[in-house]
Amino acid sequence: EHQKHKGCLSMSETTAQSLEDLKSVTTGEGTTIELEPINVEPKIDEHGRSYGTGRRKSATARVWIKPGTGKVTINGRDQEEYFARPVLRMVLEQPLIESDRRTQYDVIATVKGSGLSGQAGAVRHGISRALV
Repeated sequence: EHQKHKGCLSMSETTAQSLEDLKSVTTGEGTTIELEPINVEPKIDEHGRSYGTGRRKSATARVWIKPGTGKVTINGRDQEEYFARPVLRMVLEQPLIESDRRTQYDVIATVKGSGLSGQAGAVRHGISRALV
């Protein structure tokens, strides 16, 4: 069984090789150009907020994040009131939890269209875009 795949690269080796390939580009003339990593910073408005638009299904969310205590407001209501099901609140908090910023930012969002599940996904998408 192992002899059959002896010459194959493992998934981690393939990924590492692919990432190395992305560090430089060879042009049609054979010239190699080294690429610099891009550092993306969120755009901050005059009120200290970062903005992101999120979409899922037919829902659209306009999301602003600003330094704060972790309060989430959806359409002028607290997240527990707007998204009564805990799984919907978990969905929209995922980007903040993954980036270890759950209690560092307040989130203000307006969302319309679709149902509650689509709206939660749209807010999550908007938060993700506002963070980068």
